[in-house]
Amino acid sequence: MPETLIPAGSTVGALQIRPLLDPLDNRILLGHALGLSRVSLITQSERVLTSDETERLSGLLARRLQGEPIAYIVGQREFFGLPFEVNDAVLIPRPDTEVLVELALERLPPGGRVLDMGTGSGAIAVALAYTRPDAVVTALDVSSTALAVARRNASANGVNITFMASDWFEALGTEKFDLIVSNPPYIASGDRHLAEGDLRFEPAGALTDHADGLSALRTIVSGAARHLASGAWLLMEHGYDQAASVRGLLADAGYSKVQSWRDLAGIERVSGARLG
Repeated sequence: MPETLIPAGSTVGALQIRPLLDPLDNRILLGHALGLSRVSLITQSERVLTSDETERLSGLLARRLQGEPIAYIVGQREFFGLPFEVNDAVLIPRPDTEVLVELALERLPPGGRVLDMGTGSGAIAVALAYTRPDAVVTALDVSSTALAVARRNASANGVNITFMASDWFEALGTEKFDLIVSNPPYIASGDRHLAEGDLRFEPAGALTDHADGLSALRTIVSGAARHLASGAWLLMEHGYDQAASVRGLLADAGYSKVQSWRDLAGIERVSGARLG
């Protein structure tokens, strides 16, 4: 991005009056580049950017104008009221997934053992461990780079989680849990959304199963029964048009109380059932 788009001598206030981006994105990047809080962006509106600050902000704006997600640019995203480090090794946590966490909290017994499959940034596992410090939380992922991010997020939020490198159930042995949750890859191969917006920058293996969008969900449904205690729940996030298919998978596998729940947009986003 040419530096002339941010004229020399620009003030903090001027850059907010005529933003080059969406005002919210602009404010986030301006605060990040200058190390200023939202309040400071107001109280220091007359502050003139140095040449180094102008160059740094220009670089951030250029990345956003090319479509890179804000969360990756600033390296952080809030989820369930907690801060999470994110980079291009993990999906960006989204508000819709908070529904999965809320449902899990309602079904997690005191001192319960919970497994988060395909943990990515660790957002679900950390949110559960933080909200329920009595819980025994295990989180797994096949990606070592994702697990490194998840471990840092657990440490930063002061929670104790057992992390495992595993291709779904492969490394679990005979261990059983009182609840299993997952936000697996569920976008079908070739779906146009993979080439749009933030998804272009997120890890493909965490977004799509490179098949019909249901293969990871089938694997979880078919294998979970061996690792669920009697009466325990399995909860899974899925695509906007997959609820009926996932309920079918659960019913065919013999689970009870099969149902789906809607996200903030009214879309059936999570389906689950009980063992026995």
